[in-house]
Amino acid sequence: MYAFTLERPTTLQAAADLTASGTKVLAGGQTLLASMKLRLSQPGSLADLSGIPELAGIRREGHAVVIGAMTRHIDVSNSPIVREAIPGLADLAAHIGDKQIRAMGTLGGSVANCDPAACYPSAVLALGATIHTHKRTIAADEFFLGTFTTALEDGELITAISFPIPKRSVYMKFNQPASRFALVGVYLAQTDHGVRVAVTGAGPFVFRHTALEDALNKNFSVESAASVKIDDSDLNADIHASAAYRANLISVQTQRAVAKLLS
Repeated sequence: MYAFTLERPTTLQAAADLTASGTKVLAGGQTLLASMKLRLSQPGSLADLSGIPELAGIRREGHAVVIGAMTRHIDVSNSPIVREAIPGLADLAAHIGDKQIRAMGTLGGSVANCDPAACYPSAVLALGATIHTHKRTIAADEFFLGTFTTALEDGELITAISFPIPKRSVYMKFNQPASRFALVGVYLAQTDHGVRVAVTGAGPFVFRHTALEDALNKNFSVESAASVKIDDSDLNADIHASAAYRANLISVQTQRAVAKLLS
């Protein structure tokens, strides 16, 4: 690991000032610190956001659950508010990585990093969440742009994410055994505006599967999900799974998600 300086801002404004000057954000460090240890990343300065109280916490606002960017996975999974309002999101958080990752990793860090196999982005997209930054708000459908690429500008900090409470939702994850990232993960939500299906792990970044959404909006059944042919032409293929295998998993996990909600 290369030498670097570590800043510990205690206010959002102080953190924003640091990032504006080029300081790299440390929001849990589950990806950044590992890449630094491997000398794949060399930030000269880091700003640890864990000392900013306003960036953490969970509250209910009207028909939405608002979760601070620095809220850790374990706190999302254990939150009575999340468990009651969006149990699918609490279950997702409870199965991210291992205990150590859940104790240190944060919602905002995961979403900003936009790993193509991360779990949280699928919930953000399927639930039609809104990402709040210290500058603006960004709709989920406009946020995820590519592999490790989001709509965030340089120096822009996520402060919280607002999740509309769905009628019901569920996350079905097929683990890559070594990393515990999603080989394929499907988050399915029945919302006031219809069914939304978000897929992670299968492609270069998280995406909504509109064909599955259309079919399930017409007929919410396992048979309807199974009738959709999943195109594998834009899916990942690597040592863990072929594109065709991932396409089959999308179908299977969606069918399981529908069956679980119907039960």
